[in-house]
Amino acid sequence: MAAPAEHVETKSTETDTTEAPETSDSEPAGQDPDPDPDEDEDEPAEPKIRDTPGDIRLEAIANTVALHPSRDVLVCGDVDGDIYAYSYSCTEGENRELWSSGHHMKSCRQVRFSADGLKLYSVSRDKAVHLLDAERGHLVTRIRGAHAAPINSLLLVDENIVATGDDGGTLKVWDMRKGTDIMDLKQHEDYISDIAVDQAKRILLTTSGDGTMGVFNIKRRRFELLSEYQSGDLTSVALMKHGRKVVCGSSEGTIYIFNWNGFGATSDRFAIKAESVECIAPITDSIMCTASMDGYIRALNLLPNRVLGCIGQHVGEPVEELAKSWDTRFLVSSAHDQLIKFWDISGLPGTKVNEYRKRKKKDERMKSLSKKAHGDNNFFSGLVEETKEEEKEEEEEEEEDSDSD
Repeated sequence: MAAPAEHVETKSTETDTTEAPETSDSEPAGQDPDPDPDEDEDEPAEPKIRDTPGDIRLEAIANTVALHPSRDVLVCGDVDGDIYAYSYSCTEGENRELWSSGHHMKSCRQVRFSADGLKLYSVSRDKAVHLLDAERGHLVTRIRGAHAAPINSLLLVDENIVATGDDGGTLKVWDMRKGTDIMDLKQHEDYISDIAVDQAKRILLTTSGDGTMGVFNIKRRRFELLSEYQSGDLTSVALMKHGRKVVCGSSEGTIYIFNWNGFGATSDRFAIKAESVECIAPITDSIMCTASMDGYIRALNLLPNRVLGCIGQHVGEPVEELAKSWDTRFLVSSAHDQLIKFWDISGLPGTKVNEYRKRKKKDERMKSLSKKAHGDNNFFSGLVEETKEEEKEEEEEEEEDSDSD
């Protein structure tokens, strides 16, 4: 809810004439009026500026969060089917609820802004696709019974074409100008967890709980192929390296890497020692952030494959979704603790990665990449101070290794 506005009462500025007489022609020369002792108290306190906006506490668990493409605004959808829009700010107490919508009858699974930020699409367990006015939250279009099974994933291909995937493994592509589907294909044996599209808007990629990645041609409106089966569910998909690489997260905590046009089999895999990789947020062409069931948000570099460190965490709570702000200053996460959290990633794009794989110490902790990364359980306590010493030790180890070659 919007925070109540503060009312600052202006105190009387009347003063004792014996201590601070009014200036006039009859004043003795050189006598200045005394300063008002209450003057400083009348001035409002300077607003506190934070490194990141404060947490947004919700009434229910948010399954999904999306950020406006050009403004400091976010929307989230929760398990009750409600959608909330907030403006966010680094000024203390300046996060504001803009509107809320209760048009879905069941859990809202995903929300997405249009490229111009004027429209908002949402899908739900109630099998409906909704189009909202992003400024006011008013319902513009509803497609009831869009799928036979609850809808789980959503992707905006362009301003008129929308792709949706359901719990039964069916992919549909919609022309929202007509409100009808132009593709309806079931190739997966389990739920569709995520959808991605190439820059040319020609090829759709889907990940599924059956452990495969699907490839669909939008232009020709046909199914192309399924990848080989992987162990565990494939939970997320993203394009990296200028579209030359496709990465898929899995419930086993492994990142599977495919070459573009080599979708049948993986070219590489990257185990990150996490319980799972629930979602992926690309930050640059080489750096991405992942979130897991263990509550940790990790920054990874692709090729060379490295865990760069920890961005933050929702202590002991599974993270549902990640999204980056329009200016790549913040990463936003939603989790089962009913919080929307903000993380400073402004320095992440400039991270340099050494091609040489450093020797890891026993029980070595992940590096802390933000002031808030240690969370509330002191898992990363003192890590910021220790980082420089660890880097020096690693450099010494590298020199020893090079001398022994």
